[in-house]
Amino acid sequence: METNRSHTRAFLMLGLVMLFWAGNSITGRAVRDDIPPFTLALGRWVIAVLVLLPFAARQLWRERAEAMAGWRWVLALGFLGIVCFNGFLYKGLHYTTAANALLLQAAIPAAVMTLDFAVFGGRPGRMHVLGVLVSTLGVVAIVFRGDPAALMQLQFGPGDGLVFCAVAAWSLYTVFLRKRPPISAASLLLLTFTIGALAMAPLAAMEAAQGQVVVWSPQVLGAFAYVGVLPSVVAYFIYNRATGELGAARAGQAITLMPLFGALLSALLLGERLQGYHLVGMALILGGIVLSAFAVSQGARGAK
Repeated sequence: METNRSHTRAFLMLGLVMLFWAGNSITGRAVRDDIPPFTLALGRWVIAVLVLLPFAARQLWRERAEAMAGWRWVLALGFLGIVCFNGFLYKGLHYTTAANALLLQAAIPAAVMTLDFAVFGGRPGRMHVLGVLVSTLGVVAIVFRGDPAALMQLQFGPGDGLVFCAVAAWSLYTVFLRKRPPISAASLLLLTFTIGALAMAPLAAMEAAQGQVVVWSPQVLGAFAYVGVLPSVVAYFIYNRATGELGAARAGQAITLMPLFGALLSALLLGERLQGYHLVGMALILGGIVLSAFAVSQGARGAK
């Protein structure tokens, strides 16, 4: 019973993570003319590092031996989950549509399941596979606005290749989280966020050299504060913990919630109207996640 409650909490917390990450996309769209993309990314990780330092610095110092022993995995996680995912995604969105990017990201749950099986021998149950398929159909319904004919008009280009690289990077990050060194969550985040900040610094410097500068305003300050705390420190902390609780494949499925929350936030903050296909997509996405949660519950009972 306690295991089921713990899994339920983990699924609910993953919903909060996807809400924050959807808000990150909405924020980036709202200030796209005021903050260059790599400058926004640099500010995001620098703020996240500064927020974590007072809480994690001493702990990391105490855990320095363990961190050094697992430095390869720390570097891999920082490179895949912070540098590659965000870098490829930000750059890809300059050359492809939001619909294409959302559709490609909907492949993350299936990619995580495949990689988890290929690398670590993880075997998802049939109910979980069905849940992923149903949730993915919900994403498709939202991305294509409930119009099957839109599938025939789908075109892919170089930007989609970059987004696909981001999908691959995040899938590997999720799978490899099980190899993290035995250090605290705060220490791991501090290390990986620092890697992200160091990698984004030269890219932001290139933007500045090209004359792309921040147009400062209260809205811009609020955007930096938001992306540096909620989608970064809070969301990554919860995602990493939930992945350890549920396993890579089930945690990865939560990505399908992003277009749903994106639509809801766009309606709330940007005045965009919700349509019938949003409700259909919502029902399918939530239904798929419920199926996966049921599979987790059944698995926990079978293990007793």
